Amino acid sequence: MEAMRALSRAIDRVTAVLGRSVSWLILVAVLVSAGNAAVRKAFDVSSNSWLELQWYLYGAAFMLAAAYTLQRNEHVRIDIVTQALSKRTRDWIDLFGHIFFLSPFTFLMAYLSWPFFMRSYLSGEMSSNAGGLILWPAKALVFAGFAVLCAQAISEIIKRILVLSGSTTDEAPEHHLPPIIEEMEDMGTVHRLPGRKEGDAR
Repeated sequence: MEAMRALSRAIDRVTAVLGRSVSWLILVAVLVSAGNAAVRKAFDVSSNSWLELQWYLYGAAFMLAAAYTLQRNEHVRIDIVTQALSKRTRDWIDLFGHIFFLSPFTFLMAYLSWPFFMRSYLSGEMSSNAGGLILWPAKALVFAGFAVLCAQAISEIIKRILVLSGSTTDEAPEHHLPPIIEEMEDMGTVHRLPGRKEGDAR
Protein backbone atom coordinates (compact mmCIF):
# COMPACT_ATOMS: atom_id res chain seq x y z
CA MET A 1 0.00 0.00 0.00
CA GLU A 2 2.82 2.40 0.80
CA ALA A 3 4.38 1.83 -2.61
CA MET A 4 1.03 2.58 -4.25
CA ARG A 5 0.63 5.72 -2.16
CA ALA A 6 4.15 6.90 -3.06
CA LEU A 7 3.49 6.31 -6.77
CA SER A 8 0.23 8.26 -6.61
CA ARG A 9 1.88 11.18 -4.84
CA ALA A 10 4.76 11.24 -7.34
CA ILE A 11 2.33 11.32 -10.27
CA ASP A 12 0.30 14.05 -8.56
CA ARG A 13 3.40 16.20 -8.02
CA VAL A 14 4.45 15.94 -11.67
CA THR A 15 0.90 16.62 -12.87
CA ALA A 16 0.54 19.67 -10.61
CA VAL A 17 3.83 21.20 -11.73
CA LEU A 18 2.99 20.59 -15.39
CA GLY A 19 -0.57 21.90 -15.06
CA ARG A 20 0.43 25.09 -13.28
CA SER A 21 3.26 25.71 -15.74
CA VAL A 22 1.27 25.32 -18.96
CA SER A 23 -1.48 27.60 -17.64
CA TRP A 24 0.83 30.50 -18.52
CA LEU A 25 0.64 29.47 -22.18
CA ILE A 26 -2.85 30.96 -22.28
CA LEU A 27 -1.38 34.37 -21.49
CA VAL A 28 1.30 33.88 -24.16
CA ALA A 29 -1.37 32.88 -26.67
CA VAL A 30 -3.41 35.99 -25.86
CA LEU A 31 -0.34 38.21 -26.32
CA VAL A 32 0.53 36.54 -29.62
CA SER A 33 -3.05 36.90 -30.82
CA ALA A 34 -3.21 40.57 -29.81
CA GLY A 35 0.17 41.32 -31.39
CA ASN A 36 -0.77 39.58 -34.60
CA ALA A 37 -4.07 41.46 -34.80
CA ALA A 38 -2.38 44.81 -34.07
CA VAL A 39 0.28 44.30 -36.76
CA ARG A 40 -2.37 43.22 -39.27
CA LYS A 41 -4.50 46.30 -38.62
CA ALA A 42 -1.64 48.79 -38.40
CA PHE A 43 0.62 47.56 -41.21
CA ASP A 44 -1.65 45.25 -43.23
CA VAL A 45 0.82 42.41 -42.61
CA SER A 46 -0.20 38.93 -41.55
CA SER A 47 1.55 35.61 -41.03
CA ASN A 48 0.21 32.08 -40.98
CA SER A 49 3.04 31.07 -38.65
CA TRP A 50 1.81 33.45 -35.93
CA LEU A 51 -1.75 32.25 -36.40
CA GLU A 52 -0.69 28.61 -36.12
CA LEU A 53 1.46 29.43 -33.09
CA GLN A 54 -1.73 30.49 -31.32
CA TRP A 55 -3.25 27.10 -32.08
CA TYR A 56 -0.13 25.35 -30.79
CA LEU A 57 -0.22 27.30 -27.53
CA TYR A 58 -3.90 26.70 -26.90
CA GLY A 59 -3.49 23.05 -27.83
CA ALA A 60 -0.55 22.66 -25.45
CA ALA A 61 -2.49 24.22 -22.58
CA PHE A 62 -5.55 22.08 -23.28
CA MET A 63 -3.74 18.75 -23.70
CA LEU A 64 -1.12 19.11 -20.98
CA ALA A 65 -3.49 20.53 -18.36
CA ALA A 66 -6.14 17.82 -18.79
CA ALA A 67 -4.46 15.57 -16.21
CA TYR A 68 -4.21 18.44 -13.72
CA THR A 69 -7.90 19.16 -14.25
CA LEU A 70 -8.68 15.52 -13.46
CA GLN A 71 -6.52 15.66 -10.35
CA ARG A 72 -8.42 18.74 -9.18
CA ASN A 73 -11.77 17.09 -9.98
CA GLU A 74 -12.67 20.06 -12.18
CA HIS A 75 -13.86 18.28 -15.33
CA VAL A 76 -17.50 18.97 -16.16
CA ARG A 77 -19.71 16.42 -14.42
CA ILE A 78 -23.46 15.85 -14.37
CA ASP A 79 -24.15 15.18 -10.69
CA ILE A 80 -27.96 15.15 -10.77
CA VAL A 81 -27.98 11.51 -9.63
CA THR A 82 -24.67 11.10 -7.82
CA GLN A 83 -25.08 14.13 -5.56
CA ALA A 84 -27.76 12.20 -3.68
CA LEU A 85 -25.42 9.25 -3.12
CA SER A 86 -22.98 8.74 -0.28
CA LYS A 87 -19.32 9.63 -0.64
CA ARG A 88 -18.37 5.95 -0.56
CA THR A 89 -20.79 5.12 -3.37
CA ARG A 90 -19.42 7.98 -5.47
CA ASP A 91 -15.90 6.64 -4.88
CA TRP A 92 -16.99 3.22 -6.14
CA ILE A 93 -18.52 4.83 -9.23
CA ASP A 94 -15.34 6.82 -9.86
CA LEU A 95 -13.18 3.72 -9.39
CA PHE A 96 -15.30 1.77 -11.87
CA GLY A 97 -15.24 4.60 -14.39
CA HIS A 98 -11.49 5.15 -14.09
CA ILE A 99 -10.69 1.46 -14.50
CA PHE A 100 -13.08 0.50 -17.27
CA PHE A 101 -13.51 3.74 -19.23
CA LEU A 102 -10.90 6.44 -18.60
CA SER A 103 -7.76 4.27 -18.34
CA PRO A 104 -8.43 2.13 -21.45
CA PHE A 105 -9.37 5.20 -23.48
CA THR A 106 -6.30 7.24 -22.51
CA PHE A 107 -3.97 4.27 -22.99
CA LEU A 108 -5.44 3.56 -26.42
CA MET A 109 -5.17 7.19 -27.50
CA ALA A 110 -1.55 7.41 -26.31
CA TYR A 111 -0.77 4.14 -28.10
CA LEU A 112 -2.35 5.31 -31.38
CA SER A 113 -0.96 8.85 -31.25
CA TRP A 114 2.67 7.70 -30.96
CA PRO A 115 2.99 6.45 -34.59
CA PHE A 116 0.84 9.43 -35.63
CA PHE A 117 3.55 11.68 -34.14
CA MET A 118 6.53 9.62 -35.35
CA ARG A 119 5.38 9.62 -38.98
CA SER A 120 5.12 13.38 -38.86
CA TYR A 121 8.49 13.78 -37.13
CA LEU A 122 10.41 11.47 -39.47
CA SER A 123 8.93 13.05 -42.58
CA GLY A 124 9.42 16.61 -41.36
CA GLU A 125 5.75 17.30 -42.06
CA MET A 126 4.95 20.95 -42.61
CA SER A 127 1.73 22.90 -42.56
CA SER A 128 -0.09 23.12 -45.89
CA ASN A 129 -0.55 26.86 -45.31
CA ALA A 130 2.01 29.23 -46.83
CA GLY A 131 4.55 30.21 -44.20
CA GLY A 132 3.08 27.69 -41.74
CA LEU A 133 4.91 25.82 -38.98
CA ILE A 134 6.16 22.26 -38.75
CA LEU A 135 3.42 19.91 -37.54
CA TRP A 136 5.18 17.27 -35.45
CA PRO A 137 5.34 19.38 -32.23
CA ALA A 138 1.55 19.72 -32.29
CA LYS A 139 1.15 15.98 -32.83
CA ALA A 140 3.63 15.30 -30.03
CA LEU A 141 1.33 17.26 -27.71
CA VAL A 142 -1.48 14.80 -28.47
CA PHE A 143 0.67 11.87 -27.34
CA ALA A 144 2.06 13.72 -24.31
CA GLY A 145 -1.37 14.89 -23.20
CA PHE A 146 -2.92 11.42 -23.26
CA ALA A 147 0.17 9.82 -21.69
CA VAL A 148 0.05 12.20 -18.72
CA LEU A 149 -3.72 11.80 -18.45
CA CYS A 150 -3.30 8.02 -18.38
CA ALA A 151 -0.75 8.34 -15.58
CA GLN A 152 -3.10 10.59 -13.61
CA ALA A 153 -5.91 8.07 -14.10
CA ILE A 154 -3.67 5.47 -12.44
CA SER A 155 -3.09 7.88 -9.55
CA GLU A 156 -6.84 8.44 -9.16
CA ILE A 157 -7.46 4.69 -9.15
CA ILE A 158 -4.85 4.23 -6.42
CA LYS A 159 -6.40 7.00 -4.31
CA ARG A 160 -9.89 5.52 -4.62
CA ILE A 161 -8.58 2.06 -3.66
CA LEU A 162 -6.80 3.46 -0.62
CA VAL A 163 -9.90 5.34 0.52
CA LEU A 164 -12.28 2.44 -0.03
CA SER A 165 -9.95 0.00 1.72
CA GLY A 166 -9.67 2.31 4.71
CA SER A 167 -5.92 2.71 4.24
CA THR A 168 -6.22 6.49 4.18
CA THR A 169 -8.67 9.14 5.31
CA ASP A 170 -7.84 11.38 2.37
CA GLU A 171 -10.79 12.03 0.10
CA ALA A 172 -11.00 13.05 -3.52
CA PRO A 173 -11.40 16.81 -3.82
CA GLU A 174 -15.00 17.97 -4.17
CA HIS A 175 -14.23 21.47 -5.39
CA HIS A 176 -11.37 23.93 -5.25
CA LEU A 177 -10.86 27.59 -5.77
CA PRO A 178 -9.03 28.40 -9.00
CA PRO A 179 -5.30 27.55 -8.58
CA ILE A 180 -4.19 31.16 -9.03
CA ILE A 181 -6.44 32.26 -6.14
CA GLU A 182 -5.08 29.50 -3.91
CA GLU A 183 -1.51 30.52 -4.79
CA MET A 184 -2.31 34.14 -3.94
CA GLU A 185 -3.80 33.04 -0.62
CA ASP A 186 -0.68 31.03 0.13
CA MET A 187 1.44 34.12 -0.51
CA GLY A 188 -0.86 36.28 1.59
CA THR A 189 -1.80 38.45 -1.39
CA VAL A 190 -5.52 37.83 -0.93
CA HIS A 191 -7.53 36.67 2.04
CA ARG A 192 -10.65 34.55 2.15
CA LEU A 193 -13.73 36.39 3.35
CA PRO A 194 -14.78 35.59 6.93
CA GLY A 195 -17.19 32.69 7.03
CA ARG A 196 -16.57 31.74 3.42
CA LYS A 197 -15.69 28.15 2.82
CA GLU A 198 -13.62 26.74 -0.02
CA GLY A 199 -15.83 26.15 -3.03
CA ASP A 200 -18.48 28.65 -1.85
CA ALA A 201 -19.89 30.33 -4.96
CA ARG A 202 -20.86 33.55 -3.20
